[in-house]
Formats: sequence, structure tokens, C-alpha cells
Amino acid sequence: MGELANCPKCNAIFVKTPLKTICQDCFKQEEADFEKVYKFLRKRENRTALIDDVVEATDVDEDLILKFIRSGRIQLSNFPNLGYPCAKCGTNIREGKLCSYCESDIKSQVEQLEREESHKRDLENHEKKKTFYAYMPKK
Repeated sequence: MGELANCPKCNAIFVKTPLKTICQDCFKQEEADFEKVYKFLRKRENRTALIDDVVEATDVDEDLILKFIRSGRIQLSNFPNLGYPCAKCGTNIREGKLCSYCESDIKSQVEQLEREESHKRDLENHEKKKTFYAYMPKK
């Protein structure tokens, strides 16, 4: 069931559901903006436009266009020069959340951490294996 919430765009009160995160008026405005963007991109000469070109031509906020791309409403396979920023470094990418460089960097850091932890466990196990016997002669 929904809960009452304030719209993050206009601060109006509306019933928030998992599928509906903004009020009806803002939703209608987003739909109108989507139509503007898609109408612009459908033209043959605009299919190779960059995101800055789309923003300039349609007056739609870049974040909203990126939202359309991330949600799958604008499919990048049809528009070769569009993309969205990598979550870590901001490089323009077309799939996933990270560029290949950042992804490989994170994987190498995780592998390095695993190697360090394994080495630390090996040292602890080695220390446990050492046994010292003390002999004290009777007086």
C-alpha cells in the first residue's frame, strides 16, 4: 500500500508507491519532457547527437535524460553517441554502473585485500603451530 509523501520536485503531497515516486503533475511534466527528447532523437539527423546536444535542443535537464536512459526508456543501442557517467570516475559509459577501468581497479583492490587477509591468516596459523617447552631443573 502507498504512503503519503512530499514530491521531491515540487513538494506537493501525494501517495507514494514503489512505482510512483513523484506527484501526478510532475509525472505529466516528465512524460512531456520524454516526448520532447524522444521526438528529437527519432529524427535521422539527430540520432548521433551527444547528450549536451539533446539538452540544448530540448531544454530538458540532463539528469532527467540520464534517468530515461538508466530506466531503459531510451535505448542506447539506437543512439551510438549517448551514454551516462561512470558511478566512480564520470567517464561516459553505455552499460553497467562502472567503466571497465574502474571495474578492473576495484577487482584488483579486492584481490589484493584477499591476498593480504590470506597471508595474515597463514601467519597466525604458523604462530599457533610453534610450541615452546620450558625445562626447569629441580633444585
